[in-house]
Amino acid sequence: MKFRFCVAAFCITAFLVLTVYLRTCEDRIFYQICKVATEQSRLKQQLWQKQLALEGLINPAALSEKIKD
Repeated sequence: MKFRFCVAAFCITAFLVLTVYLRTCEDRIFYQICKVATEQSRLKQQLWQKQLALEGLINPAALSEKIKD
């Protein structure tokens, strides 16, 4: 009877430790995904700003003003 109790206690403890480990890994991966998504959003915004600047430079009206100067 004592042996069964020890085995059951060990199994429950092992299960709880595994659960905490998996939860910690999941939280770490979720944090990394959020960080990458934020970085991707920032890079898209920078690309959009550079695209607007480029379109402003190659705009026919802007080119004609530069040619006049």
